[in-house]
Amino acid sequence: MPELSQETGAERGRAATPFGLAEVTGPSMVPTLRHGDQLVVRYGAKVRAGDVVVLRHPFQQDLLVVKRAVERRDGGWWVLGDNAYAGGDSTDYGTVPDDLVLGKVLLRYRAIGSGQRSPLVVARWALTAVRPVLSDRSASRRLRAR
Repeated sequence: MPELSQETGAERGRAATPFGLAEVTGPSMVPTLRHGDQLVVRYGAKVRAGDVVVLRHPFQQDLLVVKRAVERRDGGWWVLGDNAYAGGDSTDYGTVPDDLVLGKVLLRYRAIGSGQRSPLVVARWALTAVRPVLSDRSASRRLRAR
């Protein structure tokens, strides 16, 4: 199953602002992203190998997918999930055309888990709840070999 993301008004207002929000569902980007993470996406940003991107699924274009852009190929981007066991990436649907790659993920926000209210857990969460999603060049080279 692909790593799906839900639009939260960003696609409708893209002409007004190049930034939007998306929510991660599914396991294909673990450990980088987890189910329930909120993402800040820069629509129209230049994509480079290693970037985490939001794209329209090539076969179901009403679905948004979150993957890592691994390399440029003829006709678009080869994208892979960080979790090799989850599937739902270019190994299933091939190269993704440039016009389906919507933007680059800049930040992720991870909500605190329910029932996790100890002071240590809350302090750890406060330090790691918002993180930039950085390009991982070493991962893109490693993933390309799959």
